[in-house]
Amino acid sequence: MSKPKYFLYARKSTEDDDRQVMSIEAQLFELRELARKENLEILEEFQESKSAKSPGREVFGDMFAKIEKLGGVGILAWHPDRLARNSIDGGRVIYAVDTRKVVSLRFPTFWFDPTPQGLFMLQVAFGQSKYYSDNLSDNIKRGIRQKLRRGEWLNLAPFGYTNNPKVRNIEPHPTNARVVNLAFQEYAKGSHTYVSLAQFLADLGVVTRNKTPLAKISIKRLLTHRAYLGFVKHGQEWFDGNFEPIVSPQLFEAVQKVLQTKERPRKRKIKHDFPFTGLFRCGECSSMISAQWAIGKSGGRYRYYRCSKKRGHCSQAYLQESELARQLCARLQTISLCDRYTDWMLDKVKLWEREEIGASQSEVQNLSGGIKANEERMEKLVSTYLDGDVPKEIYLKRKDALMRSLAACAKKRKILNAEETIGSNPCGNGF
Repeated sequence: MSKPKYFLYARKSTEDDDRQVMSIEAQLFELRELARKENLEILEEFQESKSAKSPGREVFGDMFAKIEKLGGVGILAWHPDRLARNSIDGGRVIYAVDTRKVVSLRFPTFWFDPTPQGLFMLQVAFGQSKYYSDNLSDNIKRGIRQKLRRGEWLNLAPFGYTNNPKVRNIEPHPTNARVVNLAFQEYAKGSHTYVSLAQFLADLGVVTRNKTPLAKISIKRLLTHRAYLGFVKHGQEWFDGNFEPIVSPQLFEAVQKVLQTKERPRKRKIKHDFPFTGLFRCGECSSMISAQWAIGKSGGRYRYYRCSKKRGHCSQAYLQESELARQLCARLQTISLCDRYTDWMLDKVKLWEREEIGASQSEVQNLSGGIKANEERMEKLVSTYLDGDVPKEIYLKRKDALMRSLAACAKKRKILNAEETIGSNPCGNGF
């Protein structure tokens, strides 16, 4: 009986050589050396960089198509797990041996003989390969669940953070974290678009690899990223993180409101900045004082105040805001308070301080109660979702809202506790 001719098959799961025990080059060297030593004839070599956990490998399929067409050939591989790590491909190899399409299997690290005992050992080898893949998947999922319980970030840190290998978590970047916070502050003003904010970040050195401003979708992703609130995302779900947030919940919510407004723009009246309107009446006709913008010869814009003349003719002229402010300061300098009124006002300030402390303590208690109530709602929501009574879309939406509410309440309670500890007296030394 003549020796069969062999198809040489080399495979690795990824294109990263550092993560493979035996790279394709190493496998080819070992297999060619084995063929040379045992005088095996190689018909064709097949190389593939793809996982064998699930069926559908193109190169493996092409090789078996030629095997079924020729018949009576052999396969030369490093180990049975290079051929299959799933039951379908493993069964395909065993069936080819049963039907004599494959008459020989040669492995440098595994013995095989086309006998009932050899087929049994081959099935065991394929079973071990599948068990390894399934067990590896379970171990990875278990590790992810443990990291989520510890509040650790799962992968590469988003912009504004940096990975810290010592604690296996992320922490704010010394410079980029301030840039992210500044971007949120700028957009919360409502005067920016995605394009203008991208240019603003470009001026601060935040650009793409091609040295161009960030795309609109990148800006939107930055402004809506829950990681800046201290949350961790896995799948489509957010979890509490154990790292320092970059943006406060109040600032984040302010930005979301601006985003919602811009997504559905509504016509609104432009509000002008005239600080002295609504305070004074004209001394001649008692009409209210109005204001308007004026452009000077050099192109500068100035605010002017005038009588609205709602009650008829009035001879008073326009007055520039700087002159009006000067007159007000001069008038206020002539006003003084006697000691009786000063003492009364200081006593009033102390009363306000006591009332403020009481209100602050009451607000802290209310916030603590709100946090506890939200935590109970979260537990009920998770239990309801696990019981299958709530669709996943509704569950994710409600959980996201509860987590944002919890973060906002916790931040506000922290601020109130700090203010209560330090104490404040904004007016006590003002007289």
